[in-house]
Amino acid sequence: MRREPTPAELDDPLVAVVDIGGVHDAARSNFDHHHFPREHPPTCALSLVLDHLGLYQDALQFCDWLETAEWFDSRGPNKTGEWLGVPRRAISRLNSPIDTTLLRRFSHKTRLEPTDPLYAFMKMVGDDLLEYLRVARERLDFIAARVQRWTIPCGGDLIEALFLPRTDGEADEPSAMLGSYIRAEKLDSVIAAIVYPDRRGGGFGIGRYEDHPRLDFSKVEAQPDVHFAHKSGFMCKTSATTPERLRELITLAWR
Repeated sequence: MRREPTPAELDDPLVAVVDIGGVHDAARSNFDHHHFPREHPPTCALSLVLDHLGLYQDALQFCDWLETAEWFDSRGPNKTGEWLGVPRRAISRLNSPIDTTLLRRFSHKTRLEPTDPLYAFMKMVGDDLLEYLRVARERLDFIAARVQRWTIPCGGDLIEALFLPRTDGEADEPSAMLGSYIRAEKLDSVIAAIVYPDRRGGGFGIGRYEDHPRLDFSKVEAQPDVHFAHKSGFMCKTSATTPERLRELITLAWR
C-alpha cells in the first residue's frame, strides 16, 4: 500500500514498511532511510532490505547500478552527477521511458493487488534480482576455486594473466565471470589478459582485460593453432590447450 503506516503496522514484524515511516528497524520489518542525517553514507530503502537479507555486499559487487541508485535517492540528481563526474543533464538523458511510465502509474496507486500488472511486474523485478545475485555468487565461488594466476616474463616486462582451466561442470560465460572475479578481487590494475575455455570448441579463448594497450591478438592470427583472431586485436581463439603454449601466445601478442 502507498500511504503512511500506522504505529501498529510499524510495530508488526509481519508488515514490511519500505521507504516510508521514518524508521529503520529490520527486526520489525521497517526499512526507511529518509530520517538518516545528511552526513550518513548514501543509502536507499533497497540497500536496507538487501542488507537485512545478507545480500548487500554481493549486490554492491555485482550490480553496478546500486551505488548510483543510493546516491540519486539520498542526494538527488545534482550531487549524483557531481559524484559520477558528469553534467547534471546527463542524468536525465539516461532516463528510460519505461521507468517513467511505471513510476507514474505506481504513484497513482493507493493499493496493489496480486492481479494488478504493476504488482506482477514488481514481483518479477524482485525475483530476477534475487536470482541474479544467487547465480552471480555461485559463479564467483566457482571461479575462485579454480582460477590460476600467471606471471609471464616478456622481455623486460612481466605480464599478469588469469587462467580458467577446463573442469567438470563448465562455467557459463567464462570470460564475463573472470571479469567479475577480477573486479571482486580488485585486480583491475594488475591483470592484462584472461584465458578461458572456448565454449564452441576444445581450445581456449585469450583476451585482453579492459582493452589493455600492450596486447594485440591480431598479431597471432598467422599462428597455426590460432583459428580466429579479431581484427581489433582484443581476443583470439586457439586450439592450444597446454599452459605453456597459451602463455607463449600471450607473449607473442605483447607489444
